[in-house]
Amino acid sequence: MQEWIMSFLISLPAILWAITVHEFAHGYVAYKLGDPTPKITGRLTLNPLAHIDILGFVALVIAHFGWAKPVMINPANFRKLGRKWGEVVVAFAGPFANFVSAFLSILLIKYLPFSSLPPQIAQPLYLMLKYNVFINVAFGVFNLLPIPPLDGSKILEAFLPPRLYATYKQIEPYGFIILIILVISPILNWILVPLVNAVINVMLAVA
Repeated sequence: MQEWIMSFLISLPAILWAITVHEFAHGYVAYKLGDPTPKITGRLTLNPLAHIDILGFVALVIAHFGWAKPVMINPANFRKLGRKWGEVVVAFAGPFANFVSAFLSILLIKYLPFSSLPPQIAQPLYLMLKYNVFINVAFGVFNLLPIPPLDGSKILEAFLPPRLYATYKQIEPYGFIILIILVISPILNWILVPLVNAVINVMLAVA
């Protein structure tokens, strides 16, 4: 139990940051494209309290499947890029912010002089950065899955021809149920683990 508590405390900053930077990126990009809604609703902040859904956060910690408060946007306000491609860019902004966060953590792991730091600082810091890499990559990859209401579904919709788009939209009401089924089955791990490992390996090679 004590080991679980310590692991949770060390991973907590990464969990909070992954959620926060993801939602902030959605709101910031939407705002830059001309939509004032994220600013009006108080989402252009890196304060985790503005983005956390309590139930979703508890589910994320316990079941490793959760959600944040969705950022409200109005694509009709996207003066730059237009509605269709504006939604794609806003959707991709969240996972992209997670990947950037993970890559910066890899750089810190690689180049910070941990050996010159006191052990009581170096060890927790190193573990926090490792958690930040894994959690952010996992969060980014998961959200790119093409299942409503995840970001990947918004991106996929923009590339579908009208007939396939209409068919795809029919599964939207069942997206959350599909996600729950995937989470409680081993299927999600079969999909996510290789993808997460591949993304991390690419980042390690680039760094």
